[in-house]
Amino acid sequence: MVKEKAANFTYSVTDLCYEIDHFSYKLTSSPSVICVILYFFLALLSVITVCGNLLVIVSVAYFKQLHTPTHSLILSLAVADLLVGILVFPLSMAFSLSSCFFYEGLFCKVRDSFDITLSTCSIMNLCCISVDRYFAVCQPLMYKTKINQRVVVVMIVLSWGVSALVGMGVIIVGFNNTGCEDSCLINVLIGNITGPVVAFYFPVIIILCIYLKIFLVAQRQARNIQIRAKCVDGVSKIERKSTKTLATVLGVFLCCWTPFFLCITFLPFFSSPVPVPVIETLSWLALSNSTLNPFIYAFYYRWFRSAFKIIFSGKIFQKNVSNLKLT
Repeated sequence: MVKEKAANFTYSVTDLCYEIDHFSYKLTSSPSVICVILYFFLALLSVITVCGNLLVIVSVAYFKQLHTPTHSLILSLAVADLLVGILVFPLSMAFSLSSCFFYEGLFCKVRDSFDITLSTCSIMNLCCISVDRYFAVCQPLMYKTKINQRVVVVMIVLSWGVSALVGMGVIIVGFNNTGCEDSCLINVLIGNITGPVVAFYFPVIIILCIYLKIFLVAQRQARNIQIRAKCVDGVSKIERKSTKTLATVLGVFLCCWTPFFLCITFLPFFSSPVPVPVIETLSWLALSNSTLNPFIYAFYYRWFRSAFKIIFSGKIFQKNVSNLKLT
């Protein structure tokens, strides 16, 4: 809807990093200091995203101890986040969301396609990891039968498949409805309602329900330990650790993605257009979740830290290092 409203005006806009003159978009020849600092920060964010997720990928692929269903899901998440850092970050810097609102060319379509597909895949992988953690904590005796390598492969294929369908669906609708003068109903239904529901709201409901169940089970297990061991201090540490971990996972995930999807969902119903810089800021906040995921889901575990130390020390090139037991 913002695009249609913006298209009704012909004017020259000069922003911090780009210029729009009669629907023609180009980077400004004299960027401001703020623009240079902003692009340096975004480039640094992209490098951190690539390096962090690449470390996770190398660790899981190389060390045999990490060849488990759980780490296969973490690997899939890291691959999606790595591609976000390699493709989405640079394209978003070169063809910003702001510029694409005013002048939507082929590269903007490509940017949107990668953005939607890979971001959705990252969210879907987070959902699969929560399912894996549910069986590991709540049904440990049935874990190996419920979550095996074949089930994990199905999860990963579905995550990438659904993400690709969502990404292609939104882009195809955009191509087929370029002649709409006002906000087309099909655009609103798919771009602002169906897409967010499939890509965000439904997975979030699943994740919240699963982690709530995990938290309740962890508390019950802690009380059982208290009754058996009579160790109040130890139980308090268990409960605090469980609460802190789940709060970090859910808090970072929701803080990164909720503002963006709420804005996109209610965008067609606003009486006046939302300032484009606000939408762009929310978009970058959402993408930053791919930067934080390695720290939350990988750096937290001590065996990953051991793997990183081996990689950085160069011991990874020695013989039989892949068989080492990570502690």
